[in-house]
Amino acid sequence: MTAGAPVVLDAMGGDHGPAETVAGAVAARRAHGVPVVLVGARDEVGRELRRHGAAREIAVVHAEDTVPMSERGAAAASRPASSLAVGCELVDRGAGGAFVSAGSTGAVVASAVRGIGRSGGVLRPALAVALPTLPGGTSVLVDAGATADPSPAMVAQFALLGAGYARAVLGRADPVVGLLSIGSEPGKGNRLTQRAAELLGALPLRFHGNIEGHDVLAGTVDVIVTDGFTGNVVLKTVEGCVRTALAMVARAGIASPERLAEVACLYDPETHGGAALLGLRGTVVVAHGLSPAATIARACVVAHTLAGRDPAGGIEAAAGERVP
Repeated sequence: MTAGAPVVLDAMGGDHGPAETVAGAVAARRAHGVPVVLVGARDEVGRELRRHGAAREIAVVHAEDTVPMSERGAAAASRPASSLAVGCELVDRGAGGAFVSAGSTGAVVASAVRGIGRSGGVLRPALAVALPTLPGGTSVLVDAGATADPSPAMVAQFALLGAGYARAVLGRADPVVGLLSIGSEPGKGNRLTQRAAELLGALPLRFHGNIEGHDVLAGTVDVIVTDGFTGNVVLKTVEGCVRTALAMVARAGIASPERLAEVACLYDPETHGGAALLGLRGTVVVAHGLSPAATIARACVVAHTLAGRDPAGGIEAAAGERVP
């Protein structure tokens, strides 16, 4: 990361486009002191900046093209004039310290791989989300949606990436890794999980073995590893279950609204901002497509923090381990 380099924000990404992303950039700059550069259609982005009285505070880099939320993968990466491609290029050449987008996850991943590049030895990048746990700590869920159909070797490497993230960002000296499955006993799971467990057992990791769904928020392990399809379902199920459970408790009147709000905040996307895309040569944070301004601002703060801690080096070293 280039020292002092700003966070590059895709102004055109997300379901709400510049109306929310620009407001989020302004909030990140004014409330949190995070330097931001916006990438997108100059006229449209400029109008939003003027509406917030921030035209002289935040620079805009023009991008002629916008990748729609419906576009996925390789098609998105082949649009060199898009805000995604231009933003990733800025990070790649050191003009930005991190990249943030609320665009389609598949499009962001493909554009980042093409524009920034994978770290040495990384087979496929993975999304990491930090989840609060019952004991009061944090566990990392990886992959949370970048690679829906990985090979066993990729899943094993996700564990290395997650462990590197836990060391660099969460301060865990020797993180414990668990493989999400349908049973804790050895040999449980589908063919992907069974083979991944064999590979994980041969890596230089503190491999706990299989864990189950009820372990996700229990703090059983520091790193929860799974494929991107399952991980994304788990993440959204957790968010939905927390909302439902808190609504039921509120209806029953057995806890104060203030306390319930504190708990809800722990699992609110506005709190964690987005998911870190691990395994790249630069810092990338992917926010939810429906992110309002407050969540975009938080994603910028997260990206700025990650870039400042430079987790990429440690993660790259971890991922460089040869997977059998």
